[in-house]
Amino acid sequence: MGMKETVAPHLPYLRRYGRALTGTQERGDASVRATLAGLLSGEQALGEGVPARVGLYRAFQDRWSDDEKANRDTAPDQHATRPDGLLKAVEAPKRAAVLLTSVEAFSLEEAAYILRQTPQQVERAILEAQEVIDRLLASRVLIIEDEPIIALDLESLLVELGHKVVAKAATRDEAVAMARAERPGLVLADINLGEGGSGIDAVSEILSSFDIPVIFVTAYPEKLLTGERPEPAYLIAKPFLPETIQATVGQALFFHPQREKAA
Repeated sequence: MGMKETVAPHLPYLRRYGRALTGTQERGDASVRATLAGLLSGEQALGEGVPARVGLYRAFQDRWSDDEKANRDTAPDQHATRPDGLLKAVEAPKRAAVLLTSVEAFSLEEAAYILRQTPQQVERAILEAQEVIDRLLASRVLIIEDEPIIALDLESLLVELGHKVVAKAATRDEAVAMARAERPGLVLADINLGEGGSGIDAVSEILSSFDIPVIFVTAYPEKLLTGERPEPAYLIAKPFLPETIQATVGQALFFHPQREKAA
């Protein structure tokens, strides 16, 4: 089996990781393309004795780290003007540790291999990063979900993390109206609202009025992770784990300076 066939099944999820780590589809996908080019040319390798997915993420992490260092040396950080000091408090490797274990479901040992650290260093980084992100990024949240039990689960998790759920909507029209009335700082949206319409359509209409981070929740993430059209930067698969919600919410808010603290 060739290199392209070996890594192809893992690329949609690597794109998800890249976008969450960098904050944009453009930057994340650029690093994924550079990694794939390096592997195909022989400049990079998957590594011996590890699963292809682990080796692929390590190759990506090495490439991204090199690119980040070069960017820091030649241009100011695009988030350097943030008033909350998060860039100094939560370095990118710490956020990577959170995403690799909580969103991408790698073990501590696998994440340590990917990041070229020890498992103890990764575990410490996760605790430090998540504590700072949770403390500094409490927000007002709108949940768009047509399944009441799932909506309640999300609300409970978010409140436990220190956020305030200002509204829950089950249809597109409810979501748009509530967003305009409450002006949330974050939206969690199911993609398929059944007879209530499309969560994607609801979010598109909301974003036409004001700029807020959005996290999509879906039972079929592979249908959106095709690379053939603009994709959501933050995507959670159902069924979700509490730590996945925590990590993804933290990353989404990290790249959107807060305009309003939760009351």
